[in-house]
Amino acid sequence: MCKLLIMKNLIIILFAILIPIHSLAQNSPKNEKEESAMKPSKNDDGEWDLIVIDTQFDYFMNAIAKPINQYTEATLKSRNTILVNEWNSYYRSGRYRNIIESSIDYDSREKYGIKFEYKLYQVFAYVNWKYKLRMSGLSASDLIN
Repeated sequence: MCKLLIMKNLIIILFAILIPIHSLAQNSPKNEKEESAMKPSKNDDGEWDLIVIDTQFDYFMNAIAKPINQYTEATLKSRNTILVNEWNSYYRSGRYRNIIESSIDYDSREKYGIKFEYKLYQVFAYVNWKYKLRMSGLSASDLIN
């Protein structure tokens, strides 16, 4: 029950943080699941930002996650594209619904910057670490048992 509550809080926080600052024109109406998508947004400085309000995530980033200099932006973008597709597939299928409560609106053509790509990737690594949800886009060295 505690894991479920914590993950719901994480997803709600991510959703609130990733609300879009602009909306794109849509040709077709959205269904309920599409409306609950997490979308990246820019901070006051105009940079893409991701804030996760979870003390365990801060611990994970400081004590467990590999440092940002271990990755290239291209590698992170490639892995994030795979991970977001996998996450959204789980969301649409209802698999892991106690962990995945919304889809992620991520455009692989957008230049988010290495800081954003790194943090997004570490969110997936964190979910693996905390909930043991294995995702195929994580590198073997980032899988935490």
